Amino acid sequence: MSKKYQFETLQIHAGQKPDPVTKATGVPLYLSNAFTFDSADQAKNIFALEEGGYFYSRLSNPTVDVLQQRMAALDGGVGAVAFASGTAAIMGLIMTVCQSGDEIIAANNLYGGTIGSLSGTMQGMGFTSHFVNPRDLDTMENLINEKTKMIFVESVGNPNGDMLDFDAISEICHRHGLLFVVDNTTPTPYLFRPIEHGADLVVYSTTKYIAGHGNVMGGIIVDSGRFDWHNERYPLMTTPDKAYHDIVYADLGQEAFCTKAVAKTLRDLGGCMSPFNAYMTLLGLETLSLRMDKHVENSRKIAEFLQNHEKVEWVSYAELKGHSSYDLCQKYFPKGFGGLFTFGVKGGLEAGKSVINHIQLFTHVTNFADSRSLLTHPASTTHAQMSEEERLAGGVQQGTIRISVGLENVDDLIADLNQAFDQI
Repeated sequence: MSKKYQFETLQIHAGQKPDPVTKATGVPLYLSNAFTFDSADQAKNIFALEEGGYFYSRLSNPTVDVLQQRMAALDGGVGAVAFASGTAAIMGLIMTVCQSGDEIIAANNLYGGTIGSLSGTMQGMGFTSHFVNPRDLDTMENLINEKTKMIFVESVGNPNGDMLDFDAISEICHRHGLLFVVDNTTPTPYLFRPIEHGADLVVYSTTKYIAGHGNVMGGIIVDSGRFDWHNERYPLMTTPDKAYHDIVYADLGQEAFCTKAVAKTLRDLGGCMSPFNAYMTLLGLETLSLRMDKHVENSRKIAEFLQNHEKVEWVSYAELKGHSSYDLCQKYFPKGFGGLFTFGVKGGLEAGKSVINHIQLFTHVTNFADSRSLLTHPASTTHAQMSEEERLAGGVQQGTIRISVGLENVDDLIADLNQAFDQI
């Protein structure tokens, strides 16, 4: 958009103009696999990456394009590429810039599924991932070598809600000419904008707060447009691509990453977002700021309730004084920390299982960031594929309960937790 609008305006209007034919105000849902060409020359130019345009929904679709433009505007990026899920977005990001033999430095407090993908599937494809405490900057920097392609972190660790010093990690990355990649799923760009703190690429599971209602899956990568791809670390970006008349993606400037992510990664792997899922995500996105404010308000009250409850042993909520991330939270999250955190009840694993088994209003699922309030036991679900040593390194104990605070009346939520604690 030409004017510099505020977040709440952009989440409703960015990337969209009224339909020129029908004058519809809502974003149209384009359920079409293919789009016609004006001429044979236009078709040739689009396929040669010499001209933009819609031609096949695996690579370009008008509904998906609105979502991509809107997310780029909300995050302060120059472009975005949508995928079928958050995991597909992460894997798509890696496959766009990395090849067999490359290495990734990743935080050890990532979502368990991401750790599983990086240490399992991606390792089988020839990638090596080194997992490190993101607060241990010396160890992180010492792991960098000529094969390292990126440092990958989460802005808010899942499940414990711990965080890191983004400015410090950004400085390390850029001193070594490395990509700084931030998974910003949990706070969303409303509570935190990683690009403002040096992130080069930002990835989301739009399945979570972006869509907001637990009804459609998706993922997206936002490009800051600031990374210099003329860098010997990234031969896939600097070597002529025979498939597209020897194009050198790095020469495309700010369009380099998004062009390759679409022209190569989506084309070859096919993990595109469906137009329907993009449409539903856009509906949810229009209320993101309102929902996040409520998630924060409810979470603060529940965290304080848990901290003062006689049957709760500990609470990991970064806004609570005394938390190890309290100072970082105050620095980077002035609007609020978010709605995902963990706690443990006295009595350990069995007492925690009792709470989960007796909740009535909360829902026991492995998802998070829904409009509903959710509970799960990470060690036996989201982080079950990790070894006990790996779980403990990431701060996941056997008795850890992850809570995702929704939009219900907070008094009703507290009452439900109280009655569940009474059953221990």
